Amino acid sequence: MHELKKFNDQLFKNVISNPTEQELRNLAKPMEKTTEFNSASYVTEVRNRSAKNTYIVDEIEVGVDQKEISQEDADKILQKVIEYVKDKDVIRVDRQMGMGDKFSYNCRLYISKEYARIAYMWNNTLQPSSNPENPDLLSIYIPEWPERIMIAYPETGLTLILGSDYFGEAKKSFLRMAMYKVKEEGGLGFHAGSKLLRVYDKNHELKDVGFIMFGLSGTGKTTLTIHDHGLTGEEKSIVRQDDVIFMDENGYCVGTETGFFIKTEGLNPEQQGVLYKAATTDRAILENVKVYDDGKVDFDDVSLTSNGRGIILRSEVPNTDDTIDLEKANKIIFITRRNDIVPPVVKLNPDQALEAFMLGESIETSAGDPTKAGQSKRCVGTNPFIMGPEIEEGLRLKEILQNNPDMECYILNTGSVGAKGDFKGEKLSIKVSTTIMKEIARDTINWVEDEEWGYEVPVQVNGIDIEKYNPRNYYTEEEYKVLASRLKAERKAWLAKYELAQSTRSESK
Repeated sequence: MHELKKFNDQLFKNVISNPTEQELRNLAKPMEKTTEFNSASYVTEVRNRSAKNTYIVDEIEVGVDQKEISQEDADKILQKVIEYVKDKDVIRVDRQMGMGDKFSYNCRLYISKEYARIAYMWNNTLQPSSNPENPDLLSIYIPEWPERIMIAYPETGLTLILGSDYFGEAKKSFLRMAMYKVKEEGGLGFHAGSKLLRVYDKNHELKDVGFIMFGLSGTGKTTLTIHDHGLTGEEKSIVRQDDVIFMDENGYCVGTETGFFIKTEGLNPEQQGVLYKAATTDRAILENVKVYDDGKVDFDDVSLTSNGRGIILRSEVPNTDDTIDLEKANKIIFITRRNDIVPPVVKLNPDQALEAFMLGESIETSAGDPTKAGQSKRCVGTNPFIMGPEIEEGLRLKEILQNNPDMECYILNTGSVGAKGDFKGEKLSIKVSTTIMKEIARDTINWVEDEEWGYEVPVQVNGIDIEKYNPRNYYTEEEYKVLASRLKAERKAWLAKYELAQSTRSESK
């Protein structure tokens, strides 16, 4: 096992230690195209995460969906990196994940000086470190490395990021590692947003209802997290976190970041006014977004990539407050994006919630594998950053739910229903999804059990003609049966991987 204190400034030829935000932008100036909003924009060579090139060192038991590398092979690469950086000028940035004492980590990034833009972006996602000389987590980032490979040492807290210049690798290296540390401390790290809806419930009492929302990039997680739900007056939506939260055994959710990494494709002031406003300030940072020579920004032009991104400061989002933590995840939303027989929303019991967590049903997006964008995808916890056996996390979530009966779980479909032939389905708009969440908070939805699936489905939702989105209305009985049988078979095959792994582990103990 390596000790983080061995990886210090002495490894490098020269270290620029903790420059200010403005100094980082100045260092990155040669790569900047300044926008009409006087913000920085950059174009990268690599334009999505390299999941296929990410490896977990086998100092822990690696999960079903994770790639492992032996410590011997990882150490050989690490030694080459150490030799290489002896002649490198690097930037060191120390930041803190989390605002309080619980599940809070001091993070240190070393990165090649010529890639200052990545340091600038990462600096703006976290807050200043409370103990910069004693990092809990460390990433060494060499974008110019000839081989593209990311190596995580879970027990050490060290990540090597080599051969990619995509900012997301820096961001996720620390979040991935922190989620593992939280799990070791008895909590759970989730790829989820969090927010509070302050609403009058069906008894006309003003209540704060905490939400966390699971979802892969591109399914609407950020949009739903930041949306105001049309609430006014005493009723309001308060944004806490966009990407990763840490939950304890009581459902308390610790926030991680003070900057959000948003998808910008099609961003517009009409449908995503809050996001658009934050993305068009001078402190926003754009990555792989079309910016013309005169600085004009075109969020609709995806000629660079459909995975255009932006860093926005949480403080620039109007419906935020002074904390990133959530007292309780009263409502847990698993966001999916399908287009056939999954209803707009369903209500789950703890066993069904465990299944939904393990299924992690969604679509592939350009943030993961651009060649498969739009295709059906499953990812446990909608979290491609889990380290260790996936089933352990699902079972721990189920235990938390059983011990906290006031926590309720739902699947929310942000795609469409009824797709068939040339018909793409009845679109489940942002307004439909945000209205459903608002009425869940108000506890005004009437539910009945679906006899075939076992979960509950809505029969009445204020503000929506919910029958318009009943999938059964769009298929003959035989068509629905075929689709349902196919979906059940796919789910059974997927879940079997983790049940088999759990059984094998039990037998080996």
